Amino acid sequence: MNKKDVSHIRNQFKRQNDHLQIEEIYNVYVMKESSEIYHEQTRPFERLEEDEQTLFLTNFKKLLAGQLDQKLFELSFNTGGEDSAQQRLYQALSTDDKETWQSHMKNMAKKLLDARQYETDVVITFIKASYTKPTRSRTDETAEDEFDSTYNHPFILCTINQTQDPKKELHFDYAEKAFKYNVVVDPVINLDKPIGGFLYPCFVDHAQDVNRVLYSVGQSKEIDLTFVEDVLDAKEPTTASEDKFTFEEIVRDAYGYEMNTDNLASMYESIQRTIETYEETDEEPVLDYKDIGEVLHYSGLPDVDPDKVKTAFENVTDNEQHELKARNIVPKYNQKSIKIDTKVAKVAISPEDLRHVKQVQMNGRRYLMIEVEENTVIDGFTMIPEAFGQKDSNDDQSQ
Repeated sequence: MNKKDVSHIRNQFKRQNDHLQIEEIYNVYVMKESSEIYHEQTRPFERLEEDEQTLFLTNFKKLLAGQLDQKLFELSFNTGGEDSAQQRLYQALSTDDKETWQSHMKNMAKKLLDARQYETDVVITFIKASYTKPTRSRTDETAEDEFDSTYNHPFILCTINQTQDPKKELHFDYAEKAFKYNVVVDPVINLDKPIGGFLYPCFVDHAQDVNRVLYSVGQSKEIDLTFVEDVLDAKEPTTASEDKFTFEEIVRDAYGYEMNTDNLASMYESIQRTIETYEETDEEPVLDYKDIGEVLHYSGLPDVDPDKVKTAFENVTDNEQHELKARNIVPKYNQKSIKIDTKVAKVAISPEDLRHVKQVQMNGRRYLMIEVEENTVIDGFTMIPEAFGQKDSNDDQSQ
C-alpha cells in the first residue's frame, strides 16, 4: 500500500458515509497482567449510539494515521498452516456467519493474550466492514448513476486501546446549589491513542492483497516484534530508519565518509526526482545498486566506481536483489528536516536548501556559512555585513 491507498481508506471512517458499511463490532476487555478475557461483547455497529459510533470511527481513523515504515508497516505473512493468522483472518473475512466471524476474532484475541500481557487494562476491538471505491466520480453525463462502477472491499480492522483512571473533578449541582466532588470508579477507555492494531487485507488501487496485512504501532518506530511474529505470524518489517542507515552505509563503503553540501544536496535531489516521478502511480519507487550508482554519479562525486558500489551493496545487504524504498532515504524534502548540531548553534534546514550551506576553512578555523537573501536581525538589531575572512580590528587591539 502507498500513502494514497492508506489515506483513501482512512478517510472513509466518518458517519453517514454511503461508501462504508461496518457490520459487526466485537469488543474484548482484558485485565492488566492477565491472559484471560474478562468480558466480551458483539453488537451490530449501526445499533450503537451516534456519539459512540463517532468515538470508534475516530479511533479507527487514528489507527491508520502516520507515515509508512515509521508508524504503519505493510507485512508479509510467513507461510503457515491451517491455524495461521493469515488463514484465520481470510476465513473470517470470507464467512457470512456472525458467530463464525466472532469465533475467529476471539481466537486472534486469545493468541495475543497468550503472547503478551499488558501493564494496564486494555480493550481489543475488531470490526468487519466493507467500503466501495468508485472508479470515476459523477459527471453531468452520468448524473443518474453516481458512479460508472465500484469495487467492493471487505476488510477486518483491529485496534488495541489502554484504559486510564477517570479524572478527579469538582462539579456544581444547580438544583442543590452546592459543589460536589464527582466520584467515578469506572475506567476510561482511551480511544484517542490506540497502542496497536492492524488492517487486513492490504489494498493496492482496486485490488486486495490477502497475503499482506497493514500493522500499526502506537509510537513511531516502536515495533512490537511479539505482535508481528507470534500474533500475526508475519515477517519482521524494515523500518524507514533501517533503509536510510543501509543507504548511508553503502555510500560510505563505496565512496567514503566525506563530501560537500553540493554533493549531498544533489544526491537528495536525484532521489527526490525519482519519488516525484512515481507520485501519480501505484508503484513504490525503490533503489537497487545500479540506481545508487547513478545517484552518486549525478551528485558530482569524482571517480564513482560502479563495481565498488555493487560490492558495497552486497556487503551491506547480503543480497544483490535487495531494494531500498526511495522515500525512506531522503529527509522530508520541503521541510527543515536536516539538523546540524554544533557547539555554538543548532541549525535546521530543508534538503532542497542544503546547497546554500557551506563548511569553509580559513586561518585554521572551520566556519559554517549560510547564504541568506536578506539582512539578519538579532534581538531587533540588523547585523552589519562583513567581508568573510577580514580580520576584526578588535582582534588586532587584543594582540
